[in-house]
Amino acid sequence: MSPASPQVAPPSTDPIAGGARRPLKSRDTHWARTLASRLARAGVSPNAISLFSVACAALAGAAFVAAGFSTSPWHRAGLYVFAVIGIQSRLLCNLLDGMVAVEHGKASPTGEIYNDLPDRFADVIVFAAVGYCAGGAVGVSLGWAAAVMAVLTAYVRVLGKSIGGQTRFIGPMAKQHRMALLTAASLLAAVLAHWNWDRRILAAALAVVVAGCAVTIVRRLRLTTSDLKAKQGTQR
Repeated sequence: MSPASPQVAPPSTDPIAGGARRPLKSRDTHWARTLASRLARAGVSPNAISLFSVACAALAGAAFVAAGFSTSPWHRAGLYVFAVIGIQSRLLCNLLDGMVAVEHGKASPTGEIYNDLPDRFADVIVFAAVGYCAGGAVGVSLGWAAAVMAVLTAYVRVLGKSIGGQTRFIGPMAKQHRMALLTAASLLAAVLAHWNWDRRILAAALAVVVAGCAVTIVRRLRLTTSDLKAKQGTQR
């Protein structure tokens, strides 16, 4: 599945620097166009889809927390799979809200708020829950650290745009990368739960997210700084 696209701007043709919209190949797939069209015809608003993504994240978070309390490997494995469904459903909402808004002309004046703010809640819910599932002081700390770093990564993107730079969706740990990593780690944890390696796998994934977000923040800040310097130079 694919992450969100802002709801009020035309598509970007630059996948690196980005316009106001994240470049996604999945937007051009038949199934995505069909689903977005059906939602638009049914009168479902982009803002409602964005809010529903938080509910999907909450379901994933509940599954992770429940797995943290479970002593049954089979039970934990099933909960990890359920968490993956929640994560991917969140990303599906992130894809469709922008498609309904832009391709079907349903954008609203508050679209930017609903597009971005629910994602921050979703990130915090999911990563904090994974931390509690991983368990122990280290696991919980990594979970909250990943949540904070995910929010900061998005903040730097929004900050860059607000001060006159380009909108940067680059990684290595942009939202789609974070969710892809967490999906893979959860599926691996489901397999390794029978050997009690699942919590270690999740803790390791959180550590990678924290480190990757730090690199992403630095990259985005450096590029935004270059944007502003170049802009100042052209104004002289």
